[in-house]
Amino acid sequence: MRVTLQVTIDCADPATLTAFWAVALGYEIEPPPGDFGTWNAYWRSIGVPDDELPASGDAADSIIDPDGVGPRVWFQAVPEPKTVKNRVHLDLMVSGGRTMPLVQRRQAVDAEVTRLAALGATVLRILDTDGLDHYAVVLEDPEGNEFCVG
Repeated sequence: MRVTLQVTIDCADPATLTAFWAVALGYEIEPPPGDFGTWNAYWRSIGVPDDELPASGDAADSIIDPDGVGPRVWFQAVPEPKTVKNRVHLDLMVSGGRTMPLVQRRQAVDAEVTRLAALGATVLRILDTDGLDHYAVVLEDPEGNEFCVG
């Protein structure tokens, strides 16, 4: 049996995060399965109680890679807020890797950080040490989940 990967992110408002991450990753918002008009209609059909459904109503709660290569990302509505640093985070690799000169990698990273900040991300810190061939930026998505751009 082949194993596939789905990334699940706990959140308060799946609609906000699906909108942000779909654009950030170049993904598409996943339509509800089958003949269901909304995701909440689907979730109800399989027995999910109303009090566990997203507060944002019938908005989508997952995104998919339009090329079918990357993992599906599901934004699972949970009642408790995020309180501590993530133990797992996403790295968005945009710099072209270590075969590219550091100055070009910085430019690519900074351009992506600017784009993501315009979508609602917040810059937390820049990972840049003199003498080290590495440059990355740590950000938060609109709900405070940390991720890196490198």
